[in-house]
Amino acid sequence: MTYDLDACGLLCPLPVLKARKRLSPLASGDVLALLCDDPAAIIDVPHFCHENGHRLIKTADQGHGKTLYLIEKA
Repeated sequence: MTYDLDACGLLCPLPVLKARKRLSPLASGDVLALLCDDPAAIIDVPHFCHENGHRLIKTADQGHGKTLYLIEKA
């Protein structure tokens, strides 16, 4: 199952903190589609996934400074 989280307008570390909170109740294998416009997220999100055992499935530029991250929960 895929869940959405719009973190646009939030700056580091809030996108990752919101993602952590949103992933917490999800089942292993569920996917979180995180949309954010924080330039630091390009570093923070992959690091967060690596540190917590989640899999970063895809990173996609959505235009207008927004990036979509697909994160599979460990």
